[in-house]
Amino acid sequence: MSLRIRATALIAGLVLAAFAATSARAVEVRRVVSDGGIEAWLVEDHSNPIVSLELAFRGGASLDPEGKAGLANVVSGLLDEGAGDLDSQAFQRKLAEDAIKLSFDVGRDSFRGSLQTMKENLDKAIGLLSLSLAQPRFDEEPIRRIKSQILANLARKSQDPSSIANRTLDRVVFPDHPYGRPVEGTQDSVKAVTRADMQEFAATRFARDRLVVGVAGDITPAELKPLLDKAFGDLPESNGDLPPVPEVEARGEGDIVVIEEPVPQSWIAFAHNGIRRDDPDYYAANLVEYVLGGGSFASRLYEEVREKRGLVYSIYTYLQPMDHGALVAGGLGTSNASVGQALSVVREEWRRMAEEGPTAEELADAKTYMTGSFPLRLSSTGSIAGILTAMQLENLGIDYIDRRKELIEKVTLEQARRVASELLNPDNLAVVVVGKPEGVEATRPAPGGRS
Repeated sequence: MSLRIRATALIAGLVLAAFAATSARAVEVRRVVSDGGIEAWLVEDHSNPIVSLELAFRGGASLDPEGKAGLANVVSGLLDEGAGDLDSQAFQRKLAEDAIKLSFDVGRDSFRGSLQTMKENLDKAIGLLSLSLAQPRFDEEPIRRIKSQILANLARKSQDPSSIANRTLDRVVFPDHPYGRPVEGTQDSVKAVTRADMQEFAATRFARDRLVVGVAGDITPAELKPLLDKAFGDLPESNGDLPPVPEVEARGEGDIVVIEEPVPQSWIAFAHNGIRRDDPDYYAANLVEYVLGGGSFASRLYEEVREKRGLVYSIYTYLQPMDHGALVAGGLGTSNASVGQALSVVREEWRRMAEEGPTAEELADAKTYMTGSFPLRLSSTGSIAGILTAMQLENLGIDYIDRRKELIEKVTLEQARRVASELLNPDNLAVVVVGKPEGVEATRPAPGGRS
């Protein structure tokens, strides 16, 4: 790594580490259980009169019925569009009058909600949250409007090279599996979603035994307890077991898919099988991935592909652990003429990391950055509440924030090198290229026939 890049990364890491020393100590996570048995994890912060609540139900878009991909996403856009006696305009007016932020979102494995409010309006905010989950209206006008917005967004993504590449890659590595379907659905599947589907979703998917809650801000445990019952007490305790999602390993090893698009630059997405979040080697893998491509300008791929050769305008990698599978993945953007050479260098660096692993210096720098940057995620009540929710979804333990630095620091160079050799294999990379690339040939057509 060049001295300039390493020095910049090291200074950033040291600054973040200094911030960590003061910020992490201020976070104390408390378990709060209401009289009705509803549990939340709480971090008190009385410096500002703001309360943030993040919630999640286990089970996400991977449970959408066949032919109805995007159902969970449609529901997430409609829960704040009318509930109980309040139609869409009345519900939105109440949110606006009291400056309450309420939104919902969905991922592959969870359905999430976010609430933020001034403490003086907390009781009203909790009441609206409760209505949205227990009594959503799904009126025809907001259904038409929200579905129209989703369809317009899908149309836009269908013309965006990076979106095309990533959605195609999902189908390549997860064929015949729910992870291969887009969370947002397709034009046809979204159109197929009915009001009855939405009503059934709300009636069967929101239950207290699938719920996790994180809260941060100007609130005490005693104040939170009755609000938990008010927010979630009207939900059923259980709706039975969720439909099973099969365990899956990434496929498409070595496949290259080329989708021709009349654009001057190509976008490339690539991936192979990854590592689960509960794997004992996860932290070692995270450090290895940071050195390889996750560390932005401090990574090997950035230095070799962009700095030294000027082949790309962006390049990155990431770990993508999911409940039923995992990927090591990445992407890059480059001119059409440079596609073949850029891919060749990526594979060379992928192989070099697999064979040699990180250096002691690279591993130390990665640790400095990863332990130092984490407290920046604790800078707002909303982000803290989100972390508390993720900690529960991923079964990390209530003391995770205190233990995280140690989990990273105890990774040895020997372990990191072993994990690199076990995890990384450039020959297994599935690659999707969107553009008019030179220097690369497809080995198979795109799923669905687009090539």
